[in-house]
Amino acid sequence: MPAKLTRPENSFNNIYMRYYKKSFLFVKSYIHNEMVAEDIASESLIKLWQWIQDNPVENIEPMLLSILRNKALDYLRHESMKQQVITRISEKQNEELALRLSSLEDCNPNEIFSKEVMDIVQRTLQSLPEQTSRIFTLSRFGNKTNREIACELNISIKDVEYHISKSLKALRKTLKDYLPLFYFFFYHM
Repeated sequence: MPAKLTRPENSFNNIYMRYYKKSFLFVKSYIHNEMVAEDIASESLIKLWQWIQDNPVENIEPMLLSILRNKALDYLRHESMKQQVITRISEKQNEELALRLSSLEDCNPNEIFSKEVMDIVQRTLQSLPEQTSRIFTLSRFGNKTNREIACELNISIKDVEYHISKSLKALRKTLKDYLPLFYFFFYHM
């Protein structure tokens, strides 16, 4: 099959020299990013040149403008989607931050030691089996280590850990409205 002959005015160098600057300026007027506009203009000129190799065209400017427009639209749509995602992530982070700020601002040290909170703790501990309540009380209010409690009650350290864990789980439920305080008072390292 014989090679296609192209008109000299449709060589890539001629097309590039003739249309690059106006292509770049057109895209830049919408994109506002010189590097991206350069890429889109160059890619569009390559696509145009490839297209006219197989399709005779009398006036290539409308085709070039269509290619530039579509590539710029694709880029702007992609950027729009990215901004929407970034905005949603930022909104979620702001909501979570506002919630933490509000929660901490509402934290009243006088309420921490209020009769209501202490009553909830006492009722919860009373609802637990005696051994569980006793071990928790020795640990958190008696400031005893798990080893000391295990020795005093003649049980294993694993048993002490089990009863403390059971108590913490119950208190976490009953003090759900006071969760930050729960962690402040009852979790030890």
